[in-house]
Amino acid sequence: MKHARIVWQGQIRDAVAVGSEADPRSLRLADGTTLAAEQVTQWLPPLAPTLHANGAPRSRTILALGLNYADHAKELAFKAPDEPLAFLKAPSALTGHASTTPRPADVTHMHYECELVVVIGKPTHRVKRTQALAHVAGYTIANDYALRDYLENWYRPNLRVKNRPATTPIGPRLVDAADIGNPGALALSTHLNGVQTQSGHTRDLIFDVPTLIEYFSAFMTLQPGDLILTGTPDGVVDCPVGSLVDCRIEGLGTLTNTVVAAST
Repeated sequence: MKHARIVWQGQIRDAVAVGSEADPRSLRLADGTTLAAEQVTQWLPPLAPTLHANGAPRSRTILALGLNYADHAKELAFKAPDEPLAFLKAPSALTGHASTTPRPADVTHMHYECELVVVIGKPTHRVKRTQALAHVAGYTIANDYALRDYLENWYRPNLRVKNRPATTPIGPRLVDAADIGNPGALALSTHLNGVQTQSGHTRDLIFDVPTLIEYFSAFMTLQPGDLILTGTPDGVVDCPVGSLVDCRIEGLGTLTNTVVAAST
């Protein structure tokens, strides 16, 4: 099943994508209303709010990987890492499908990063890789823009590179883990203004999804709704103001975003 969250008639609504498996172009709301995707004017990240065991809201943990494809590490003139290179992201960086992302006026190089996102489904602590996928609720797509001018260290990107508001579109849908099967068998690509500029495959992840879950859960507890952004392959290019960026992952759909000039 493919889940979405949208704003419809002034309210946040949960929806399910309907239509063919390859082209789910409609959404069905909980009350049975069916909408064409083109009717939706505001898409939200397809993630339910995260809660503590007592029902109180909590912030989700967002873990992101750097240099997790060997070709991307080579592209940046680094050797592949010996262990996962991870950094934290703020939930405020997330935005939805078909949204806009501001490009600061002082930035000379801002590039997309098409990434497979793992959504954790249950408390996960000290889980071995052989059992790791049983802890996944589903998968979606992220475009984790990088503001390269602010970069201090490729190995540990500083906060200004990866945490500005609305710099990480995510969506359009959350696809149940059971509908994906093997997250290591997915082709991905990025199109900039309709021209393909990035092509990769999750089989080329240096640290695959089960390995990442085992690694993180060895020293921390992952909770339902937490996210792991698994990194991007080579082929990243600068995105000027006005760029239309489409990130595609097999079985997950297409995440669209437009780069706009920052207001300040």
